[in-house]
Amino acid sequence: METGVKYAQPSTMKGRTDVNSVTNWNAPLVWEGTFDPVVIDAIYKKMDPRVAVVVFAVGKYTRFLKGFLESGEKFFLVDFRVTYYVFTDNEQDVPKIKLGEGRKISVITVPSASRWQDVVLGRMKWATITIDKQIRNEADYLYMMDIDSVFRNRFGAESLSQLSAVLHRGYSQNTKRDLFPYERRPQSTAFIPYGEGDYYYTAAVWGGYLEDMYKLVNYCYMQSLVDADNKIEAVWQEESHLNKYLLHNKPTKVLSPEYLWSDYDAVPGHVKVVRISQIVKNYAEVRPNGGN
Repeated sequence: METGVKYAQPSTMKGRTDVNSVTNWNAPLVWEGTFDPVVIDAIYKKMDPRVAVVVFAVGKYTRFLKGFLESGEKFFLVDFRVTYYVFTDNEQDVPKIKLGEGRKISVITVPSASRWQDVVLGRMKWATITIDKQIRNEADYLYMMDIDSVFRNRFGAESLSQLSAVLHRGYSQNTKRDLFPYERRPQSTAFIPYGEGDYYYTAAVWGGYLEDMYKLVNYCYMQSLVDADNKIEAVWQEESHLNKYLLHNKPTKVLSPEYLWSDYDAVPGHVKVVRISQIVKNYAEVRPNGGN
């Protein structure tokens, strides 16, 4: 860290007492009030990482690009090097956005899909191929994010780690693990038996070192292919495979639901800041098969 950076002295006695800020495998569980943004940014700025953000805007989802990209420029890893990799079947619908220094948009053309589930599964396929072919040479960290989201507040370097997963807001408080929507059918490779599990993670935001993310994205793709051969589709597609992987390969940082909320839900008192939120939309209208 650079000399001369001024920040408040850290305490060993004071901190958040209303939420847990460490997992039982000793990884940070990140909430507002558990980090100093000045310190965190100074540490990571020194490394000057290249960060890739992979988003899919297929079909009518291109309408969400403007809100995502403009808010990202305001709040996401500001003053860091960021490339947004926009996978789309409508390149002409990618808006021209004013980008900060060291930030760019790279458009990757993918085929259209007739079912939203195929868009989801296609994400893993095209992300695997493109990381392998292109992104690997251009980034140190990679995030997978859902495009139908808008940044609302700082989403900074405190989120970076070897493998960072976000708690799903719907199951992040007192849900017993047997009630998590894991894949419960043993025929699927994403199967998690009752009595097992740590948390339930969302597949709408996840990130980490480029190679660790490649391993995870490729895992989700390969497992979904095995399932397809066995005529089964995991209950929540890649989110089910993601949760299976993270059960056996623990994330090095767990991000609180601040790092993916939803405009559908009221914000409880312990969530002090919403950093990114899924926006209200008509699924039947934007999804290729009417959201079914």
